[in-house]
Amino acid sequence: MIVVTGATGNIGRPLTRALAEAGEQVTAVSRHAAEVPDGVRHVVADLADPASLESALAGAKALFLLLSGDLHAAGANPADVIAQAAAGGVRRVVLLSSLGVVTRPFGTTRIAMRELEDGLRESGLDWAILRPGGFASNALWWAESVRAQRVVAAPFGDVGVPIIDPADIAEVAAACLLDDRHTGGVYELTGPEVITPREQAEAIAAALGSPVRFHELTRAEAKAGMEQMMPGELADDTLDILGSPTPAEQRVSPDVQAVLGRTPRTFSTWAARNAAAFR
Repeated sequence: MIVVTGATGNIGRPLTRALAEAGEQVTAVSRHAAEVPDGVRHVVADLADPASLESALAGAKALFLLLSGDLHAAGANPADVIAQAAAGGVRRVVLLSSLGVVTRPFGTTRIAMRELEDGLRESGLDWAILRPGGFASNALWWAESVRAQRVVAAPFGDVGVPIIDPADIAEVAAACLLDDRHTGGVYELTGPEVITPREQAEAIAAALGSPVRFHELTRAEAKAGMEQMMPGELADDTLDILGSPTPAEQRVSPDVQAVLGRTPRTFSTWAARNAAAFR
């Protein structure tokens, strides 16, 4: 059995489906009750409380670990999740990390994630680490304004990074969970091309078959909006990356191709598949 945490999100949902379609027994873990594919077991648990995972991990051979906010919850110690998995008989963990642990290693978030990576390496388990950059699905932040006004409002309109389709992350995760050849692999995951927010707006317009206007926000305007969803420190950190990406953050990685044997999906492909969210 394979346990998938964050199973109702942009990565966990397609990963759960792919593993089930591959004939694996899957336990989907999320904080709240949710629909899962036929034949998939669902367990409600909070990774900030590793003890709540006990029933999910029983009999599992592998774990996909996506921590999200659980990494920073009050009193959380994500290393306890790995220790509990090992104690329960899990032999393989695939960890969703971040490209930022190598491109911007000194931020609080990345220090904590790098410590978790190091702990996984030292755990005695088989492991693989996935380090994606920006997600194509972050464009869903614009869905409401596109639906209401046909406007994408974002800062740094002509600064791009090679964002990745979460479905590609899910496919790489499935490969790492199922194939021993990826044991000990550290994969940097990006899309196939650098794309700017203005170009993303054009791709959304093409998917909708109707014009979408791009409106460039100032950094202060963008931060004010982001602070409604995240702490100010994290908003500043994100804006630093979006406004001044390093060469490493703009590099197109070959790792999706190496694992999957095909090029990553483009943002235009993601936009076409998710056009209903913007209608």
